[in-house]
This record gives sequence, C-alpha cells and structure tokens, in this order.
Amino acid sequence: MKEYLQKFLLTDEVKNVITGSSKVTFPKTREELIELSFGNTAVDSFEVVYDVPGKGIVEEANVTRCKNGVAVNYKEDYMRRRDPDSLLIGDDLDTDKPRYKDLYHTDFVSLRTETLEWLKNQELIVLPFKAGGYEYGYDAILIAPANAAFFACALADLQGFLGIDEINNDFNPKAIVYLAPPFRHTNFDGKQIVVHNRLEDVHEVFSYNLYPGPSAKKGIYGVLLNIGEREDWLTAHASTVKVITPYDNEIVIMHEGASGGGKSEMIEPPHRAADGRLVLGENIITGETFYLELNESCELRPVTDDMALCHPKMQNESKKLVVQDAENGWFLRLDHVTEYGTSPLYEKIFTQPKEPLLFLNIQAVPKATCLVWEHTLDSNGKPCPNPRAILPRHLVPNIVSDPVEVDVRSFGVRTPPCTKEDPSYGILGLLHILPPALAWLWRLVAPRGYNNPSIIGGKGMISEGVGSYWPFATGKMVKQANLLLDQIVKSSSTRYVLIPNQHIGVYKVGFNPQWVAREYIARRGSAKFKMDQLKEARCTLLGYGLESLKVDGQYVRRSFLQPERQSKLGTEGYDAGAAILLDFFKKEVVKFNTEELNPLGRQIIECLLRDASLQEYIDLIPMRY
Repeated sequence: MKEYLQKFLLTDEVKNVITGSSKVTFPKTREELIELSFGNTAVDSFEVVYDVPGKGIVEEANVTRCKNGVAVNYKEDYMRRRDPDSLLIGDDLDTDKPRYKDLYHTDFVSLRTETLEWLKNQELIVLPFKAGGYEYGYDAILIAPANAAFFACALADLQGFLGIDEINNDFNPKAIVYLAPPFRHTNFDGKQIVVHNRLEDVHEVFSYNLYPGPSAKKGIYGVLLNIGEREDWLTAHASTVKVITPYDNEIVIMHEGASGGGKSEMIEPPHRAADGRLVLGENIITGETFYLELNESCELRPVTDDMALCHPKMQNESKKLVVQDAENGWFLRLDHVTEYGTSPLYEKIFTQPKEPLLFLNIQAVPKATCLVWEHTLDSNGKPCPNPRAILPRHLVPNIVSDPVEVDVRSFGVRTPPCTKEDPSYGILGLLHILPPALAWLWRLVAPRGYNNPSIIGGKGMISEGVGSYWPFATGKMVKQANLLLDQIVKSSSTRYVLIPNQHIGVYKVGFNPQWVAREYIARRGSAKFKMDQLKEARCTLLGYGLESLKVDGQYVRRSFLQPERQSKLGTEGYDAGAAILLDFFKKEVVKFNTEELNPLGRQIIECLLRDASLQEYIDLIPMRY
C-alpha cells in the first residue's frame, strides 16, 4: 500500500483514512474491477449489503454476472432514478443551493468526520480517475467500500479509468469522491443525498447512496462546473454529433436540454417503422399517422452524449463554439428500447459487446445475456422508466475524439399534447430558428418538460435551471447565466434552433422532430436561412418557424411546422398555450434580474417582461441568417 500511496499528493487526513483500513485495493485493470464487483469471488449473484445501526442488515442492490457484463438492480424503486433534490452544500462558499447546515441545523464538519471514520473501518477501493477527460481533465480519486466495486466500475467507465500503475508520483486530486451508503438510512431518512464540500484545493463529493446518477455522473459534472465557475468557462449539458450527408457535406450540431430533452437521441440513427419509413407523427384524436421516407440517412459521427467540455484552451478564432467530450463513457437511458429491433446499433453493442459492460435496472439471469429491452419491473408491476447502460466511448462506432467547431446549437423540449379544449405549452413546431438572445433565454429557463422518465417527481413544466445543468452546479445562478451569455456573444458564427419532442399540438411525435430536423439542416449545409423561408412564430419566444420543410424530396405537412394550422388546435388553442409558456418564462427569469447580471442579460429579460417584438431581441444580439 505504501508504494501506491506515495503516488498521490494527499492530505494527512485522507492518507489516514486509507492507511486505517484493514484492506485496500488499488485496481490495476478494468477487468479487475469487474471481478471485484462480485466480491472478487466466483459467485454469479452478489448482494451489496450494509450493517445499518438501528436497522440491521440492509440490502441495497443485487449484482448479477451476465454473459455480456454486470447487471445491477436496486431493491427500492426510489433508488432506480435520480432524485433532483439530492445535492447539498457542505461548505460556506457562495452558493444558491441548499446548505447542509440550513437543513439539518448543524455544521457538516461533524458528519464529514463521522463519514471518514466509517470508511477507515471498511475494506476499501481507491480508484484514481480523470474528471473531464484525459486531455483537459483533472486528477481525481474515489474512496469507496470494497463491496461497492460495481460503483467504482461505473465511475471508471464514465470518467476515465486509470490503473494504479499508470499514474505518476505527482497525482494531485482536485476532486475526491467518498462513498458511504449506510448514511442514507441513518442520517437522511432513506433519501439520495450528495454533499459537495468545496475546499481551497480540492472539491469533495460525499455520496450517501449507491445510484451513480447523482454522484459518479452528475457529481463529477458539478466538480467541472465549479472549476469552470472559478476560471470563467463552462461544461455544456449537451450531445454533439458531426453529420455527414450523402453528398459529403459536414455539419456539427450540439443539442442541449434538460434530462429527457433528446440529447442521446440526437446522436442516434432515426428509429424506423418495420417498412423502413419514419413515423413523423400520429394524431392522438383521429389515429391518423403520417410518414416520411428517408431513402438514405446522413452518416453520424458522435462527439459527446451529455457533457460537452467548452474549455478555453480549445477555443479558436473561428467565432464558433469549440467542444470536446467531458466523459469517457455514456450513461445511456434505454426506456425507449422496449423490443428487439428498436435501436439496432446499440442493441448489437450491448448484446454482444467486445468487453463486459455495466447495466442498471435491466432484468438479469446469472450467466445469461442481459437484454436491454427487458427492463426491471417496479413494485407496481410496470417497467422501470429509467433502465441504463454505460457505454464506453471506444465502443461507439465512428466516434470523434478531437475538439469540434459547433455550427448549430439546438435545444430540446419535452412537450405535452395540446388542443383547443386542453391547451398547453405543446405549441412548438417541428423546427424553430432562434435569435441568439432568445437562445440564451431558453438556456436560462431550461424547461424540464412533459413526462420526464429519468428523475423522481415533477409534473408539468418545471425549470431545470440555468444551462439545464443547474441541478448539478454548486455555485451561483447569475454567474452561470453570465457565462452562458458571454459564450453566446463570443460564438457569433454558431446558430441556434429549437426542437420539440413527444408532441406537436395533437400529434404524438416522439423524438422524430429532431431526427428530421437533423437531416434537413445537414442537407442545407447550415442553419442559415433567407428571410422568405422563415415565418415569425405567433409566440415571440419561439423565434421563427419555417414556411416549408423539404427532406429527401418530400415536404413535411405545414401543420407540423405551424401547429396553429391544426384543426383541433387552431389559433385560439395556440394562443392559450403561448400564454402558458410566456407566463412560465416571466416567472422564472425574475430571479436572474439582479445587479450581478450582465447588463445585456438584463436588457434581454426586460424585453421578455414587456412583451417586446422579435426584432428587439435581434437588435440586442445580431442574428446571422
């Protein structure tokens, strides 16, 4: 142990936690981590249990050895998806997030000490990794109980595994993740809680639960956002894809949005009907279905899935945003894969992978193949809405690892059905072109939207918070708003679009709008339009709609582009939905309208509050057509 510990630049306090343990494993390979997930034994089904004071032995999860990897199933429905209210702040630095001491009326120091003492008395895994990628990322480590090795494997796949023999003697962690699951029961009434403790030289993440979403995934995102907040840059909540048309034109699209906003879907091929056509939409009232034939889809070269690093060292003179993946693996939600053949590309990878993979909330039988369309059943007998698999980037075909210049930034919104009798914010057309000022407003408010499958709770339209990454941030909202606005102003050659998913008025559309929009934008070569191709939307927040949209020789019905044309919606229902959307935005932006906000941002917000014209937004930040 001493030889390995000398490789790290750690405080005496952290060293004492490690040296105090009766057994410490520093994994050398990923294969070793896989075996450790089963207690380093030959068993095929392993129960992760803890002796919890006052409760006795508590089983948290089952780990099953399958032919294609490791399948993890949590015992509680609640632990199978991320709780959006899990993040607390343990320090006294500036923040808009709830503080531990305000909720529990005591300083975090005592619980921190208790946690470190508990870890000292466990057999441990110490895992070095890179937060933010190998090239521009930051040294970090995980300290976890040995029986939670599957969690270490998840973190290693997501962030970038480093074997202990690969690191030099000057490994200087800027982040430390401490995993202590029993405290969920003893201190937090069974809730998922992750406490961020921002020290001068290191960002501590105390994970008090075993679901990796709030900690190994979003907890590290919070670390990157904190570093960026200090250094004036950010990590966007976005997927990115290089799209190559059948005519060899190339364009890069970065798709942002709240959880469930279609980020992973933007880098997937279109899901087709059995006859090869694309189901554009189904009228939920009449049942009438509209199709689109795409004889030859564009080639997709994925860049990022969820976290796009916008590091200042990558930016150049192109006046386009430059991004690179901040992750080493993707935490893919598979709720839409309900039967064989739904997503052939991913199904092939997951069913016969080149190396064992990690699955969560997928039914598993020891030594059998884990099938990603067989989702674990919740206690109500329904499939868990948040089945997941971690896909290492190197297994993704045609992956792009180098930084890319972004031509188009799109924003995805989950929209409900909308009719004249039951109006809602489901008034977005298939594709909207946004002036930069409106693009910033959408990122400021970041609606979580309709029927989100990934997280606990939340009905109707709820703000995910600034950048759509606010649930993972630890600092100040206004600071993030300023960073986003500054980024938009500097990236004047990048253009902005808005795309709905799930519904367009009375049409059930799933994620088809973004697949159609992607094909359309790529075939055009950019999101650059002539004014006679655009139609100012009835709702100013939606910028411009399209007069027509033609893909592969076929026109899309105007009722998909301009929902007010739908007979079951009409202008009356549309305007009622627009009022809902505008009221929601006005309510959400007020908290940003402070002296700390960039003066340009205050002008944009004032435009919204007084129902300014579309041209007034364009006057504030010019729009390149």
